[in-house]
Amino acid sequence: MNIKEVNELDLISLLSLSLSTSINELHDRLRELGFDDIRPVHGYMFKCITPNGATGIEIAEYLGITKQAVSNMVDYLEKSGYVIRKPHPIDKRGKIIVLTERGWLVVKAKEKILNEIETRWMEYIGTERIQMLKEDLLEFIYKENECKSSLRIRPIW
Repeated sequence: MNIKEVNELDLISLLSLSLSTSINELHDRLRELGFDDIRPVHGYMFKCITPNGATGIEIAEYLGITKQAVSNMVDYLEKSGYVIRKPHPIDKRGKIIVLTERGWLVVKAKEKILNEIETRWMEYIGTERIQMLKEDLLEFIYKENECKSSLRIRPIW
């Protein structure tokens, strides 16, 4: 896609392209830091399990996927050292998924990288305009979702 084609995009496409560009940079930089086995969906899962952990059912509902898919992801992340399964504190038959030290390291790296990306946006667009954009997007999100019980950041499948 060239600049002329980008200039002709509607707002939703521009927001989507901005997200894709940022997510791609995030994962390129995570790979450089040794987190080459992390995928975008894992970040959404980590949001659900931080800070105190989550059950497989909670993760499945949060991500909008099956418990089997969550189990496969947890297996993968457990083998990679990002999460562990612990006994559930209330339901003795259940398990809770929590981040390991390596899991917390990738979360902290992600936060640092996203802050750097946002800082660069501020340099390109201006701090005041970014703040206005954030406020406008927040207003839109709240108005469009005022009848819904909760807002979640989750992947668009």
